[in-house]
Amino acid sequence: MLKDIFKRSHIAKAVLISAAFIVASNAQAATHIFASKLITSEDSKMQSDKTVIVENNKIISIVDGKNQGGEGDTFIDLSGSTLMPGLMDMHVHLSYQNEGPSSYLKRFTANEADYAISAVDYAQKTLMAGFTTVRNLGDVTNETVALRKSISQGVSVGPRIYSAGKSIATTGGHADPTNGRSSDFMGNPGPLEGVVNGVAEARKAVRQRYKEGADLIKITATGGVLSVAKSGQNPQFMTDELEAIVQTAKDYGMTVAVHAHGKEGMKRAILAGVDSIEHGTYMDKEIIRLMRKHDVYYVPTILAGNFVAEKAKIDGYFPDIVRPKAAAIGPLIQKTFARAHENGVLIAFGTDSGVSAHGDNAQEFALMVEAGMSEMDAIMSATINAAKLLKIDKELGTITQGKLADLVAVKGNPLEDITLMEKIDFVMKDGKVVKQ
Repeated sequence: MLKDIFKRSHIAKAVLISAAFIVASNAQAATHIFASKLITSEDSKMQSDKTVIVENNKIISIVDGKNQGGEGDTFIDLSGSTLMPGLMDMHVHLSYQNEGPSSYLKRFTANEADYAISAVDYAQKTLMAGFTTVRNLGDVTNETVALRKSISQGVSVGPRIYSAGKSIATTGGHADPTNGRSSDFMGNPGPLEGVVNGVAEARKAVRQRYKEGADLIKITATGGVLSVAKSGQNPQFMTDELEAIVQTAKDYGMTVAVHAHGKEGMKRAILAGVDSIEHGTYMDKEIIRLMRKHDVYYVPTILAGNFVAEKAKIDGYFPDIVRPKAAAIGPLIQKTFARAHENGVLIAFGTDSGVSAHGDNAQEFALMVEAGMSEMDAIMSATINAAKLLKIDKELGTITQGKLADLVAVKGNPLEDITLMEKIDFVMKDGKVVKQ
């Protein structure tokens, strides 16, 4: 009997040892990231000498001091740097980049594959600039829907993409892809191509975007600067069309972003229930009041406004019909931003990159600060505010235990020099270091 007890105890001991070995071998190594300064975006405070501990793709804790972890862990020393949540740009066009006169010929010379390959390149530049999440507001042929899948599968390198697919316009409106063509090439685009007239077509265009894999809806509620059409600010959707788009989008769990320069187009869109106004050039007190009342976000794109205003000074850079719009509208956006910020409008960071060069997105920060926003508020507009607009603030937007590990860092203190945001030298996306 004693012999049997002795034998069983040895078996039990062996089982315990084996179980401990299995647990140890399956334990995940952690990454410990120490930074001299930490901006969590949970509040407006900057913290000092913190270590953020990441396991798999999640933030598991934030501890005081320089914690290098244990055997098998990775330690990243960002002494002298400021660590922040991954940045978010709420208005990009990854498959396009303005190159002057040749940009208008590209519609006739480029194929779907050309746009897709360009998007791969521009997406990588965007991620290396510290933008781990973007909202892509307008494709040519759904190329960023395909790119989103490629990036999520680890085939391509780029930010987390929320794509609107093809923007929705009205006939002849901004984002009608046939504007400026001769009658032989103009055709009669419809909801499939993102061009609508009336409630039924408006609903069909939203459902078509859903069918094609879009994450959200983008509409052009007024004229635009770069489209080959006369007006840059007239309203281009009727109220019933806007209401149909918003109602249908909500049925599919999609938000609605609205390109708008003129007041009337903004007013109709806000009252229809949209989520954000892009550009907002001729926003006045009434529009500001409505945006605050309905919690509509403003995505300014100051960088794009400044870019087109400068290029409008160059003979031949824009077509004659575009040049006066660029000269008139471009310089006003920064002033509009200043008024909106001063009056408490919700603001989410956005650049309209593709108008200006991809990878230059962070130049928007200095323009925001120049217009009166604090450095911290500018950073929060590109982190927690953007996450709230996308409705992903439970997963991203702050450095918080349990959230996804999207982190960026700059040498020095961006609250003392906001232009440091243009020199991101550490990027982690989804727990993986992509730039160091």
